[in-house]
Amino acid sequence: MELVDHACAAQSRHKPDTVCAFKNPGIRRSGSWDWCAGCPCITPMYKARLIAKYLPQFHPIPENDRWWGRGFTEWTNTAKARPLFRGHQKPDIPADLGYYDLRLPEVREAQADLARAYGIEGFCYWHYWFGGGRRLLEAPFNAVVTSGSPDFPFCLAWANQTWSGIWHGCPDRTLMEQTYPGLQDVKNHFYALLPAFMDERYIKINGANVFCIYRPAELQSPELFTETWRSLAAREGAPDFFFIAITDSPWERPGPEGTYDGYTSNPPLGVLTLRGIRQRSNALRAIASRHPAPAVYDYRDYANNAFYRERHHGDYYPCVIPGWDNTPRAGTNGVVLHNSSPQLYASHLRDALTIVDDRSLDKSVVFIKSWNEWAESNYLEPDLRHGREYLEATLRELQSAG
Repeated sequence: MELVDHACAAQSRHKPDTVCAFKNPGIRRSGSWDWCAGCPCITPMYKARLIAKYLPQFHPIPENDRWWGRGFTEWTNTAKARPLFRGHQKPDIPADLGYYDLRLPEVREAQADLARAYGIEGFCYWHYWFGGGRRLLEAPFNAVVTSGSPDFPFCLAWANQTWSGIWHGCPDRTLMEQTYPGLQDVKNHFYALLPAFMDERYIKINGANVFCIYRPAELQSPELFTETWRSLAAREGAPDFFFIAITDSPWERPGPEGTYDGYTSNPPLGVLTLRGIRQRSNALRAIASRHPAPAVYDYRDYANNAFYRERHHGDYYPCVIPGWDNTPRAGTNGVVLHNSSPQLYASHLRDALTIVDDRSLDKSVVFIKSWNEWAESNYLEPDLRHGREYLEATLRELQSAG
């Protein structure tokens, strides 16, 4: 039997009498790829790879109990939201999956099944490491790794940012400070995640594990971090890393030169500011003139300006949002992209797919923010207002790409 070493996702399907170099028999389908266990390879079902950001804050933790009250989860703010201006549609109410608890394996399986059915290749889990071994919200992802279920690809995005009360009207309140204690902490961070990095489900580009960094400018020594992790991966026999920096806009390339393998953006606030997108008319905001009102923009205006094609670079991986409204968390301090619809989102996603349509399949990656950020109204999961229309728009555009 011939031994085949699969180096990238663009390679062709295994021949009937071959086995991959990882000694994994057979082929299975997951997300947008047919792949053999342990390889990020072979025949793609689609012409692009969609990776959805995934928020794990749907189970109670002691810290949130202390800060916000017993039993607090993302659903707490989502359910209590109320309209703040005419035409403001709140609250958002989940449909198919209900007000779920991520401690339940059945919930995680149902999410993966739904995402897979609509063309999502995998989830990019937000990961919280505050230095000194301090972590938050790690339980759902740990359960995914240790249980081996769901059988659905994943990667990680390090949300390296201090938790404060800024979105809750308490900007001076520090809840959990992000720190960078030094080299030993960088090593401890790596080893805490090593089981995930060795997992066959981990999403790869160029055969390397994708790891996103939310605030690259805040890393005190980015080269030390990336070089240490690459060295430790080699020592432990783990795949190399494909580091993706997250920046405020598509044209803000991170430094230092050579530290990151690519970058993506964190919509929408940076684009709203840097592109000078105007808020909705005074007439709309005046409806709430007796009370403070959030900053309201039009989703169409945002989407039309999201990708300033003349200025983003070839190593940019676009990120789309189905909507944005963080008033469930921030109240009148929030920002709203008004009048989002499945049709406008489809056009937004189409623009992103155009950016990657001339790349190799391995690098035709588009991020979606998010799968389940309910308290920011950017989610693909079904709700009572639109059902599965955003998911259906996602699959339709993916099938039409290329």
